Amino acid sequence: MKTYIALLRGINVGGKNNLPMKELVAVLDDLGSRNVQTYIQSGNAVFENKENDRTRLLTGIRSAIKQRRGFDPHVLMLEPEDIQRAIRQNPFSEAEIEPQTLHVSFLASAPEKANLKALESLMRDRERFHLIGNAFYLHAPEGVGRSRLAANVEKVLGVPMTDRNWRTVCKLWEMAKGAR
Repeated sequence: MKTYIALLRGINVGGKNNLPMKELVAVLDDLGSRNVQTYIQSGNAVFENKENDRTRLLTGIRSAIKQRRGFDPHVLMLEPEDIQRAIRQNPFSEAEIEPQTLHVSFLASAPEKANLKALESLMRDRERFHLIGNAFYLHAPEGVGRSRLAANVEKVLGVPMTDRNWRTVCKLWEMAKGAR
């Protein structure tokens, strides 16, 4: 059995794309997963599955949710090493004391041509960002809800992504370590 972390984007937001975590657990169970754990209501799951092909597992999850709930969510599949690497490479370690201001966006792949100048033009005075491979780090002391950079990073980079705050990233790592 292999440990996976599934990050679903855009579910349970404003009554749209509702997927109770209890139902996500059922979907994962139906796909042969074991030791399924979810974290908060925004689509975070840590589980074990014998499938070695991430893409096949991801496709199965999306298909099952579409069949059950009528929408096809963006799902990003990670392995514990991906979370561990994101934590280890954090360029803004001093911001960890305020975990709600520090975010990691996990990208489906590293952007081929990242237009960092365009991203810089969207920054507020105290915002900082750093792109390392397929992880985009954003320190937004005034909050991501007010950040033009946060709102446009996916469009500028041209790669699907999903964002988690530092507290969630660390919790997912704890869960993944416990599942091993």
